[in-house]
Amino acid sequence: MVIGRPVRTRAIEGADEADLVRGVSDRDKQALAELLRRHQDAIQNLARRILGHVPAADDVTQDVFVQFWNRPQRFDPARGSLRSFLLMCCHGRCVDVARSESCRRARETRYGLMATLVERSCEEAVEARITAEQAHRAVASLPPNLRQPIALAFFEGYTYRQVAALLGQPEGTVKARIRSGLHRLRHALAEDAAP
Repeated sequence: MVIGRPVRTRAIEGADEADLVRGVSDRDKQALAELLRRHQDAIQNLARRILGHVPAADDVTQDVFVQFWNRPQRFDPARGSLRSFLLMCCHGRCVDVARSESCRRARETRYGLMATLVERSCEEAVEARITAEQAHRAVASLPPNLRQPIALAFFEGYTYRQVAALLGQPEGTVKARIRSGLHRLRHALAEDAAP
């Protein structure tokens, strides 16, 4: 159903709204066209005020009349005028559209943020893996007397004192070897990172 300016016939033009509602219930398109002529501007103006977007307001206006065409029995004249009923339907539909739009924007923002986080976490994972591989190569390149104390202290979590006891070496020697090994690692990693 496309909303436009309906053509009026003289018989329908003078009909009261109760007759027009009965006509819509009987699927009389002329009755709907007359109701459109009488109420479309008010419905459209309300939708435009609420939504502030002309195409969305036009869609809401059309939805209101399509819903009325499909279920005219929802209108109860004892509860108010037809215009009030149609304006209430318009308001409800506008709220639905505004909520939907708000949810869509929030969803797009959330998914955009998630995509950025996933992209960033992938980059960080790749960088961490590259750094881990570089560190592994650098540690593997150390002589065994420097590699062993570093592996026990940093990868196994032992204290200097425990490393010294495990290796049967003085604590001062273990500390010196760890310092020397870390110094070599720093240089090896710096060389690996240089372009």
